[in-house]
Amino acid sequence: MEFLRILLFPFALLYGLITAIRNLFFDLKILPSQSFDLPVISVGNLSAGGTGKTPHIEYLIRLLGRHYSVCTLSRGYGRKTKGFVAAGEGENSATLGDEPMQYYRKFEYAKVFVDSNRRRGIVKILETGTDPQAILLDDAFQHRYVKPGLSVLLSDYHHLYTRDYLLPAGMLRESIRGARRADIIIITKTPKILSPIVRRQLISEIKPRAHQHVYFSYIRYGEITSLWNKSCKSKQEKLYSSILLFAGIANTYPLEDHLRNQCQELEVIRYPDHHQYSVEDLNRIKRNFDDLYSRNKLLVTTEKDAMRLLQPDLVSIAEKLPVHYIPIEIELHREDKQAFDEQILNYVAKNQRER
Repeated sequence: MEFLRILLFPFALLYGLITAIRNLFFDLKILPSQSFDLPVISVGNLSAGGTGKTPHIEYLIRLLGRHYSVCTLSRGYGRKTKGFVAAGEGENSATLGDEPMQYYRKFEYAKVFVDSNRRRGIVKILETGTDPQAILLDDAFQHRYVKPGLSVLLSDYHHLYTRDYLLPAGMLRESIRGARRADIIIITKTPKILSPIVRRQLISEIKPRAHQHVYFSYIRYGEITSLWNKSCKSKQEKLYSSILLFAGIANTYPLEDHLRNQCQELEVIRYPDHHQYSVEDLNRIKRNFDDLYSRNKLLVTTEKDAMRLLQPDLVSIAEKLPVHYIPIEIELHREDKQAFDEQILNYVAKNQRER
């Protein structure tokens, strides 16, 4: 692995030069960055996926949705449509992308939109008459044509951006200097119990600037739920003989660790991030599941992967599989939750548009 990284290092230097020039052009205002007169919160990362953006967006939807009209705007990665799309009846992951589809299905009180051009997307949202009181930009840290009022940067506890390399030698989309643009840095997927010593070590490694707030979050798993019957849930205390997990996400390791505590044997079929399932994929999953020699077995995927099974060309086949998914939420550690919630709510309250 290290040898391959050395071979790719010259390409990483070239990639870093290109992204540095791009960022410099934005800093010097050669490239335009537009601000909007309403609360806009960007959630993103320096790494190419796997930091937990989706559950953090959902946390913000829950936090703000109790008080304000909230919209989410995503790129809609992996969708087959182009341009601006507003979520509505008849949409699926092929027209919206898996994360926006998940937001749409879970939150009736949030409006969901997709557009790869975030600046155009915000303008279109305002033209729809939705009149949002807060807009959440999903995976938009590098989308500098919009200047958010509050920028949230996520980094995986197990793969901290300070220890990574630029693409293609590593997973960084831009130099770690880009972290300076963040107002909030959240270290995600931490252990549920995080010692003060480890907190201090991580903060020391990140070296936050004076204006930056650092918080720590961890994953909380919900009940294993049938995709076809949401009232059918599997109690966590039940120990399965075998679980077959299939997933197309960047990092499956936290989920694998969680499921190993639920069964005697765990088998995993891994697909690339945002994998679009085919009939052949479903047939392979069925064969592997049928080959598990146990009555006490379970077929599990992630909530995002489950959204991709609901496409019209797949759902009739997928319905024949006993698919379950595990919803996840994030929690901030006790010493962080109140401060983070207050920072978000205060920002949104102070930046409301005049009506």
